Amino acid sequence: KDVQKEREPHVYLSKEEVKEKIQSYNSSVTDKLKMTLNANGIYTGFIKVQMELCRPITVQSSQSQGRCAPSSQETAFYLPDGCVNTLHISSTNTVREVIEALLKKFFVADNPAKFALYKRCHKEDQVYTCKLSDREHPLYLRLVAGPKTEMLSFVLREHETGEVMWEAFSIPELQNFLRILDKEESDQLQLLKNRYAAYRGKLEEALRGVLKPG
Repeated sequence: KDVQKEREPHVYLSKEEVKEKIQSYNSSVTDKLKMTLNANGIYTGFIKVQMELCRPITVQSSQSQGRCAPSSQETAFYLPDGCVNTLHISSTNTVREVIEALLKKFFVADNPAKFALYKRCHKEDQVYTCKLSDREHPLYLRLVAGPKTEMLSFVLREHETGEVMWEAFSIPELQNFLRILDKEESDQLQLLKNRYAAYRGKLEEALRGVLKPG
């Protein structure tokens, strides 16, 4: 169930309260992804983000990174469903910074403004998915919820804008989308031809059996 964007009430914890929560969190961790409290009160840790992207992403090669002009080294493809990535972040990192870091980590050239981070949690035997505000702090949410992803998980999606705003995409991106659609159309057409060829073969085989003398 998707719900409207909401801002998680941020309770300002004392350093001692943060220390206690981190100790409790680390004692429950089963994947070794523990949190660390620094002397300045900032803590660091890990979050896992599931990618649920409907449209293809544009990825640059390592040779084309840092260039402003569109490069032939950029390619677009659909990300496999269920892909999960782990990020090491601090308690000061915002949702917007997490999205930017996630895209940078995997050389995604798309504008970060096209994406939104969602939280998925269980409440009253139902699963809720809610878009987070750009200024929220994912590691704080992770700390408060505990390490169990069944209680809280993060999901990256495209922004919910109703109709796709194609004008937000660059010309190379649109050209890549067209190439992907052409390939998908060609693949689907070939599958259809193969299916009808197999069907025709079975019919012809059945006819030969019926018409066979004796």
